[in-house]
Parts: sequence; structure tokens; C-alpha cells
Amino acid sequence: MSTGRSSKARSLTIVTIAYLIAIGVGAAWLVAGPATGTALLDAFIADVLATGVIFVFSRAFRNSSFYDAYWSVVPPLLLLYWWLVATDPDTLRSVLIAIVVVLWAIRLTGNWIYAFPGLHHEDWRYPKFKASAGRWEFFADLFAIHLIPTVQVFLGMIPVYVAVTRPGPGLPWLAWTAFVVGIAAVAVEFVADLQMHRFVAAARPGEVMDRGLWSWSRHPNYFGEFSFWLSLALFGVAAAPADWWWLGIGALAMLAMFLGASIPMMEERSVERRPNYAQVVNRIPRFVPRPPRSPRRDPGSREDSAG
Repeated sequence: MSTGRSSKARSLTIVTIAYLIAIGVGAAWLVAGPATGTALLDAFIADVLATGVIFVFSRAFRNSSFYDAYWSVVPPLLLLYWWLVATDPDTLRSVLIAIVVVLWAIRLTGNWIYAFPGLHHEDWRYPKFKASAGRWEFFADLFAIHLIPTVQVFLGMIPVYVAVTRPGPGLPWLAWTAFVVGIAAVAVEFVADLQMHRFVAAARPGEVMDRGLWSWSRHPNYFGEFSFWLSLALFGVAAAPADWWWLGIGALAMLAMFLGASIPMMEERSVERRPNYAQVVNRIPRFVPRPPRSPRRDPGSREDSAG
């Protein structure tokens, strides 16, 4: 066990060094690189350069899980940069969104650290995806696993840029609504993770998780994650109500990824590894939490036809 802890500590040290270098490269661009004239584009270029550093480490160590923490580490840094360069930010709105983003980042990064066994382990989806790409494996790793998620998170953060750089109070009531949604989202994710960790620690082989929040949704963690990005979109609309029609693009992209890729992959794996998971599918909603249905008994029963 001590060897395992030592391996994890060493791995976390290496990952930390990689992220410090990546953040340093991004910061160097922002300080010394040619300015584009807009803090949004400057931050995007810095973000891509930092992603490139993480990609180099992923290839060097043959482990794309180097990128996993990037999802939660970079957003607070983007927020900080945009807030620092803003000329006349609305203090209340900026503070509210900062609280939500920082709490979210701490929870998600902490959960990753807790579950991270070490660099001997790679997220099961990455080798599967890279193997399916064949001779295009390098580009699948670069774009699908590293750059596309970076772009996706950046899209989700654009409302934050609007919220902290747009002067004026906008719609304070909507900013408070966004704050409540964001805090609730982080709470849902925290409780879902805690319940899952406790279940995994005591579960028997093949046992399925169908208790707590997981009895209301088969993927409460993804629902909470989407709700977080939705709260950021609401913050953006609170700052710029006239731009409501495009500020939700990032949140919608997240929803499409969860419903179209992440959840189907998790469901397929659960069915393969846990035969009883089919019963969970019959009873528990897939995404949006609601009270579970009773188990289906007869294909021709009134209960089945009610859907």
C-alpha cells in the first residue's frame, strides 16, 4: 500500500510540474506575446498553447490522462485574467461568478486527485478511442482528447468573459439566480461523487449504484456539470441581456457531449460489466433527476404502457 501511495505522490508531482509549465507558457504569451486587441482572443491563444504543453507530456508518458485535470484547472485562471484586464467590471456580479467557478474547480480537481491512482493508469476511454483511430491515432489524441475539449470549455467560459468585462449591473436578479443554480450544481456534483466513492468502496462485483442521488438519475454528476455551465450562461445573460441568443452555445455544446457521447459510453460499459444495470435503466431516469419508476413486470401491463 505504501508503494501505491508513493507512486501516486510521484505521479501527482509530475502532473503538477506539467501544469505549472503549461500555465507558465500561457502566461508568457499573455505578458510578452503580440496582443490581438481583445482579451478573449488573447486568452484563447494562451489556452491552446497551454494545452499543447499538456499534450507533449501526454505523448512523452504515453498517458492522455495528463489532460484530465485541465478541465477544472484552467477556467478559474481565465476568469482571473479577464477580471484583471476589465476596465469597469460590475463587482457584485464578478464576485458571485468567481465564487461559483472557484468552488466548482476545487470540487472537481479535488475529486480527480482523490480518484487518480497514478500515471500507470489511463482513463479507459482514451486507449479505446485511440485504437479505433488506427494510423490517425496521433491526431485523434491531439484533437479529440486535448484540443476539442479545450475549445469546448472555452466556449462555456465565454459568458464569464462577458459577465466580468461588461460594465453596468445588467440584471442583478438574474445574476443571483445564476449564483443559486451554480451553487446547487456544485452541491449536486459533490454529493453524487461522495455517494459513488462510498458505494465503490463497499460494492460487491457486478453490483449497481441505485441509491441516493443515483436513484433519481443514472448520471447525476453529468446533470450537475451541465447545470454549472448553464449557470455561467445565465451570468452572461445577466450582464448582456440582448446577447441571450448566443451566450448559451457553450452550455448546449456541453449538453450535446454528455447526451451524445459521455453518457452512451458509460451506459454501454455498465451494461457489459453489470448485468443488473438493465433493471436500473428501466427504473431510473437517464439524466434529469426525478423520482424513479417502479420496476417493469409485464410488457403488456399498464405500468409499461405509461412509459
